[in-house]
Amino acid sequence: MAKRMAESVVTLTHKPALLFVDDDPLIVESLSLALEPDYEVHKAAGRKQARELLQQLDDIPPLALIDLGLPPVPHSPEQGFELIHELIAFNSHIKILVLSGQNEASNIQHALTLGAVDFVPKPCDVSLLRTRLAHQMMMLEAEQAEAEVETGGEKLLGDSSVIITLRDLIGQFADTPFPVLVQGESGSGKELVAQSLHELSPRAKAPFLTINCAAFAADLLEAQLFGHAKGAFTGAASSRSGFFEDADTGTLFLDEIGDLPLGLQSKLLRVLENGEFYRLGETQPRHSDARIIAATNRDLSAEVQQGRFRQDLYHRLSVLTINVPALRERERDCLLLLEHFKQVYAIGSLRPFELSDAAKQCLLEYSFPGNVRELRNIVIRLSAKYPGKQVGVEELRAEMELTIAPVDEDRLEDQGVIQNELMGKSFRLEDRLAQLERHYITTALSMCGGNLSKAARLLGINRTTLYGRIQRLSIKTQD
Repeated sequence: MAKRMAESVVTLTHKPALLFVDDDPLIVESLSLALEPDYEVHKAAGRKQARELLQQLDDIPPLALIDLGLPPVPHSPEQGFELIHELIAFNSHIKILVLSGQNEASNIQHALTLGAVDFVPKPCDVSLLRTRLAHQMMMLEAEQAEAEVETGGEKLLGDSSVIITLRDLIGQFADTPFPVLVQGESGSGKELVAQSLHELSPRAKAPFLTINCAAFAADLLEAQLFGHAKGAFTGAASSRSGFFEDADTGTLFLDEIGDLPLGLQSKLLRVLENGEFYRLGETQPRHSDARIIAATNRDLSAEVQQGRFRQDLYHRLSVLTINVPALRERERDCLLLLEHFKQVYAIGSLRPFELSDAAKQCLLEYSFPGNVRELRNIVIRLSAKYPGKQVGVEELRAEMELTIAPVDEDRLEDQGVIQNELMGKSFRLEDRLAQLERHYITTALSMCGGNLSKAARLLGINRTTLYGRIQRLSIKTQD
């Protein structure tokens, strides 16, 4: 079974494990032979096999090397993009390197935005690949050292008004026994908020356990949460406790709660109401004293309206709610975080790079679709490429996912129409832009029969960005 994530980073061993996902057996065998002296290589030919493998391992590998073109559509990068999502769901600290022949600039940037840390085009030089992997192990060690010296309150860096408000809310909610629902975009720091709530609470000396509800099939997730008796299902050779028992009087963080299957939602509701649950295969009730913190990047109220999430569970989870701001909403915090990450990853002989003034302005204007996780990975790549050097706009933009073309003012609507709108007392630019955005998205979805990937290509954005905008605008899609 997958590792119980009681620590903030993975434990590094003498010979680190590496997950290698590629459907070309020749590439897998040849590169595995080259890498096995330094790594414990776990091989998979596609997403499904990779998921099954991770669910069987006691410890999740700290490194992953994946192809983008995977079955059943090896000529498209979509399976690889989805695999990046799934690997981060298993472990948000995993270092994912993409090894692929689909090395178009748009694919490279989107993979990096989703959370990959490097992109190595095929065919690859083995010595270069070893160097890239070794560099990522150094980055993991730097992150582990950082985690060991920081406390919860100090991790939420930022001077923006929204971060100050966030820290105040965490301080107010930390002492209460009630559940907390943490909402925010992927990569914005929801797990960090949960850790801070735990570390500032009276439960700080008890366990803090994390499970991602999107990482497991329904039956495996139930066994992970509640435990199971010997013989409860095929492969259950002995009894085993679940996360609710192992958390004891500490905190259980349920990440991606919006992916919790409906059948399990009623069982979670019972635990929240009276602390009662049953191990799989047992009839004797057990009791949990753990505090529940749940997180999601979905609009759970919309999920309730569409019948995908129980209303009573939503109200029980959202007694206390914290909204984690996206990085683009945090004023100049990106520069503060940049400096922090620069120092974290300036290890060994690597001296920190410096951004030019123009590059800093470019960073402030960037939308950060991958949020803080994306910024961290940008710093990792710049640190490796330009140690001790100045980074200008061109070098910085090469690490960004720039999907929106500049506005051509000559093609704007008639100036008279715009002037009349601006004179209206109720005019709000954000409302007007949201209206236009909704119109283009719904039209594209209609043209593509609800297919998100095709609609995203029509709109000139990536699928993940489109999904986020659909959620933000509460646009109904075909099930």
